[in-house]
Amino acid sequence: MGEDGKRPLDALENARGDRVIANLKNGEKIAGKLVAFDLHLNLWLENAEKMGKDGNKTKLGTIVVRGDNVIFASPE
Repeated sequence: MGEDGKRPLDALENARGDRVIANLKNGEKIAGKLVAFDLHLNLWLENAEKMGKDGNKTKLGTIVVRGDNVIFASPE
């Protein structure tokens, strides 16, 4: 536990229902509304979009991003 009593995953808990962005090991970025997550950082996202390096966005809908692929996730 940190000095203020907060855990690292509290930031995601506070973002539940909001848009988050996840940077993946393969260099891709995926953004969507965070529905749920677990301790492995598996992310359930709705209205998800893959954000291309060229600025294009690809709609993915409802997805689960496997936590093994996530470098970091943060509120958008």
